[in-house]
Amino acid sequence: MKRKTIYTILTICCAIGFWLFENFYTPDTYSQQTEDGPKTSVASNLMPSSTTGDVVKHSHFMLSYNEPFEQAEWVAYTLKKEHLTHDDRKRPYFIEDPKVRTKSADWRNYKGSGYDRGHLCPAGDRRFTKQAYNETFYTSNISPQNREFNAGVWNELEMQVRMWAKQYGEIFVVTAGVLENGLKEIGDEDVDVPKYYYKIVARGKGDNLKMVAFLMEGKQSSKPLKQFSVPVDEIEKRTGIDFFEKLPKQQQNQLESKVDTGSWKFKF
Repeated sequence: MKRKTIYTILTICCAIGFWLFENFYTPDTYSQQTEDGPKTSVASNLMPSSTTGDVVKHSHFMLSYNEPFEQAEWVAYTLKKEHLTHDDRKRPYFIEDPKVRTKSADWRNYKGSGYDRGHLCPAGDRRFTKQAYNETFYTSNISPQNREFNAGVWNELEMQVRMWAKQYGEIFVVTAGVLENGLKEIGDEDVDVPKYYYKIVARGKGDNLKMVAFLMEGKQSSKPLKQFSVPVDEIEKRTGIDFFEKLPKQQQNQLESKVDTGSWKFKF
């Protein structure tokens, strides 16, 4: 009887410990602890505006966090050909972003929701160092995504972007969900589920700057990527973000008002 009591107590303690781990444990930050570590610069002249003023700079990407929606309104990063390695990285925990002043949403909001924790800056784009890879697992870099969409047409777009990085050597990417009123919410912190997601890709400098933009409904589709191409102006109207605010106005008007798929080679 005494042994049975001990087993019962141990079982209860294990159950409580597991529950505490699942609900309260948060691993240490992935942030660079020193200023002398490797970093990836983002072209300052291509950076978008922030509607919130809560801009966060990590070692290998930047973001603007939108607290009411509990996710980033944009994540921006540079992707170079040499970034695309096949280094085997251990998948870390999703953790809150220590640089977001209001705290980014806890990953537990996604549990049982039926939605993927969809990366905005893909982990696959950041395998070149452990630091770069781990940073993509901050919850400020994820958005709720339909599983078929995340693994389907959105994944195709991510693979296409990598192909462009290999082909052109270096590209600039800015991406997120379209945050608007009336969206479905999940979790205790009411993380909004975007109906649409966008991705804008640019390459080149000065008068040779090229850009292409995509707007996708968050569900699986078999359409070719070109059919999701839209002018940057359309995404700006939907989001309230000025994506290339530091470019000369004439150049902005010229580039953002048209769909220029002819300057990009598509596989998907």
